Amino acid sequence: MSRTTRQAAIWRTSSYSQPAGTDCVEVAGMTGYCAVRDSKNPVGPVLALTRDEWATLLNTIKTGAHDLR
Repeated sequence: MSRTTRQAAIWRTSSYSQPAGTDCVEVAGMTGYCAVRDSKNPVGPVLALTRDEWATLLNTIKTGAHDLR
């Protein structure tokens, strides 16, 4: 993701995130994909997922597939 695209993105956090934006990820809907970044490091790496990949990830999180056991 280019620096210009990153700056133009409208990043949002979940309403379930911790207060003051700590310990959460931010998501931005982009043309053709969803971008995800660490809220504590907004200039760090960005994970770009297609909309199908994003939907799959959300589904596996909701079902508990990534929960620590």
